[in-house]
Amino acid sequence: MASAAGRGRAQTTGTTEGGAFLLLPVGARATALGQAAAAEGGTTEALFWNPAGLADIRHTELALHHYATFSGTGDAFVAAVPANGLGVFTFGAYVLDYGEFPVTTGPDGSIGTVVSRNIALEASYATGVFGGLTAGIAYKLIQFRVDCSLDCNGLPTIVGTTHALDIGVRYALPTATPIMVGATIRNLGFKFQVNNQAQADPLPTRLQVGVAFVALRPAAGMEGLDVRVLADMQGIVGQGDLAPNGLFGVESGYRETLRVRLGYAFLDSQLRGPSLGVGMKVGRIGVDLAKTFYPADAIGEKDPFHVSMRYTF
Repeated sequence: MASAAGRGRAQTTGTTEGGAFLLLPVGARATALGQAAAAEGGTTEALFWNPAGLADIRHTELALHHYATFSGTGDAFVAAVPANGLGVFTFGAYVLDYGEFPVTTGPDGSIGTVVSRNIALEASYATGVFGGLTAGIAYKLIQFRVDCSLDCNGLPTIVGTTHALDIGVRYALPTATPIMVGATIRNLGFKFQVNNQAQADPLPTRLQVGVAFVALRPAAGMEGLDVRVLADMQGIVGQGDLAPNGLFGVESGYRETLRVRLGYAFLDSQLRGPSLGVGMKVGRIGVDLAKTFYPADAIGEKDPFHVSMRYTF
């Protein structure tokens, strides 16, 4: 998927992109739904998909998102704070750790340890505009670092830093059946350059539009299961043809107490494939789990597994 240098190939175009780790799905709910999240909202996961969805958060929420892949482990901590009718302010820190690698001088042994990471620090503001329309914007400080400990003479720290924005809108249609549409552009920013190298790679900017609707719900005044369907289209921005791909998800369950989710990402990249997951909420605590099944030539030793935990005040 993403290389240790944070670079990867854009789907279809073959162009090298910097900060490719920004395309790795964060959040078990959206991951299980095949990454069809442009119209989703109401939890801190929206920080990574469509910041407009953060406007639906009604209570302060703290969340921890974790995933493990063959390329490394990702962890994100997010805090969202509604501000008494002024909108929702959200802050997040996301780290993808590629692991530790020994520095050796040959057969004599190790003299140090190299650690490579991608980091994204984010701040977002989202608010209702009018009627059923919400909007959001998120700023990202993006960095790739290679640090060495112990005796690392001759091995300088490698750092690449850039900045980007995510901008999104969502609109609840005035229909009897709940229908939400959303659109977002992600990773819109400066090229990614490491230590003033000659080559600076464009960020993986993506335009994503989608719809979420309730296909089945209990009769008025009755308790029971509901079924939601989500469908998105995602395309590449700034590299010629958009080359859109489909993202689809379905979930069913009883309120937020128990949810079962299925999805499929029809991406022209190593992130394509089916996914499934479950979600549970008891009181103020919610837990979501997801498993993705990428192509055999991409998964390496294991398929990615995602866990999200959130607490509302």
